[in-house]
Amino acid sequence: MTRIDFHFNAPSKLAYACRLARKARAAGNLLVFYSDDGSLLAALDRDLWTFSPLDFLPHCFANDPLAGVTPILLAGASKSGAEEFAHHDVLVNLDRAQPEFFSRFERLIEIVEADEEDRVAGRERWKFYKDRGYALTRHDLAGGLA
Repeated sequence: MTRIDFHFNAPSKLAYACRLARKARAAGNLLVFYSDDGSLLAALDRDLWTFSPLDFLPHCFANDPLAGVTPILLAGASKSGAEEFAHHDVLVNLDRAQPEFFSRFERLIEIVEADEEDRVAGRERWKFYKDRGYALTRHDLAGGLA
């Protein structure tokens, strides 16, 4: 069963996603960042290149020919299902709704910003997973970033 972690009170999804990518890559994890918002994915693409001058975070879009050898993938609504992804290790949801294919991943990380609109959407996702019997782990970032 997919392990699901909620990271609440992130000041910025993109900044936190970059930190998470650095930490996950240091641990040897493969990641897929998902959002239906193409402009958000484009911003994440840019931010991953410029996040840290000392860290190389190799990434590409999931439909790129190099996706099979790239540890961080960016994917959006054009993907019909996770079977098309090059790997199924960690899925990071940056979207307001839960991805339909989340259960094909070993781990799902939900990032929830501190603003009320994102918190409400996060609570809906929490309820969705809980109602389906998933064990949920909560990480409150209000005390500082992990």
